[in-house]
Amino acid sequence: MLTARRRVVATAAVLAGSLLLVSCGGSDGGSADGRTLRLWHYEGPDSAMGAAWSEAVKEFEAEHPGVKVKFEEKGFEQIQKTAPMVLNSSDAPDIMEYNKGNATAGLLSRQGLLTDLTSEVTKRGWDKKLSAGVKTTSQYDTGGVMGSGKWYGIPNYAEYTMVFYNKALFKKYGVAEPKTFDDLTAAMDTFVAKGVTPLANAGAEYMAQQYLYQLALSKADRSWVDSYELYRGRTDFHDAAWTYGATTFADWVRKGYISKTSSGTKAEDAGVAFIQGKNPVLFSGSWWYGRFTAENKFDWGTVLWPGSDLTLGSGGNLWVVPRGARNKELAYDFIDITMSKKIQNLLGNKGGVPVAADPSAITDPRAKSLIADFNTVSGRDGLAFYPDWPVPGFYDVLVSETQKLITGSATPDACLDALQKAYDKGVPKK
Repeated sequence: MLTARRRVVATAAVLAGSLLLVSCGGSDGGSADGRTLRLWHYEGPDSAMGAAWSEAVKEFEAEHPGVKVKFEEKGFEQIQKTAPMVLNSSDAPDIMEYNKGNATAGLLSRQGLLTDLTSEVTKRGWDKKLSAGVKTTSQYDTGGVMGSGKWYGIPNYAEYTMVFYNKALFKKYGVAEPKTFDDLTAAMDTFVAKGVTPLANAGAEYMAQQYLYQLALSKADRSWVDSYELYRGRTDFHDAAWTYGATTFADWVRKGYISKTSSGTKAEDAGVAFIQGKNPVLFSGSWWYGRFTAENKFDWGTVLWPGSDLTLGSGGNLWVVPRGARNKELAYDFIDITMSKKIQNLLGNKGGVPVAADPSAITDPRAKSLIADFNTVSGRDGLAFYPDWPVPGFYDVLVSETQKLITGSATPDACLDALQKAYDKGVPKK
């Protein structure tokens, strides 16, 4: 998400618990005896990543007799908000999942809170397993800007966004499955006329800002993305793309495509609403794929956002090793296992997007389709990263401004003004 995320499938239940970050191996926050690997991640157990990493834990312990993995489940928002403080203390884990991008992993690398993995990457050949587009979010320069410099994280999956739709509801209401952007808007008009809110949405978290960004991307190109994400040109939030995104998003709220009550909804709530058949369409990421496969009780399908060569996506969240980790060699060994063919193939067949799988080993038809669509996007250089990445704190600004568009408490122009101000304040000065 993140920032983020984009990706908070299991967050609600986790955040209900204490934010106390539990340490193991004594009051010093960890053991340096090489017998415990402290692992943090926020993937749900039913997700493709959760299932693959659970198997990786078993593999790791089998290959390291006498060593135990102490897994501590954290919520996405929990790690997002507390990481700088925790990583600068004795409570830092040995390895953890963290969001990629300038505002997250880039910021922590600049603050000196992450271990430089460059030598391990070369020694273990991880760089040979990652495509150029996926590598972008693994490397950060001295200013914390992605795309070059030292390696501070390793993704072992990729991700991208798509339109999930409930085929059963489309059939029930006599709506044609969307092939073009006009098909999508026509379908939403029909659902609204039938008293059904078409789009599942989460205004309190990442989902709403991703609708906004995707609408802007449909009027943008690669140079626009590079200017926004990599500072390779000036970003004007009142250009044609951003203006279209904000005005269309606000218009979709007025038309009833998006519920005004969704301003306070979290991503988990939106996902559950789709699973329960309350909303026929959800635009979000491949991180939902495994869960929908497991929990949807209806026929469903996916399409890439119609009418756009660009969509949100990148290499997946990163395995990072905190600077203060007590068992770094064990952490490197665990990363190596998650990059193995066995774990990569499992991830693919569970509905994830692996970065180093054997294509012939992916047997699930849905999984094959998921990976094929990713290859389509990646092949046309269509991964446009995420809207909250460019500057620290931008995630919260995007949440606030999209909420205003949902409630109607601010105009699109006013929201774009606020985004411009926050963005310009955060962009590194040359």
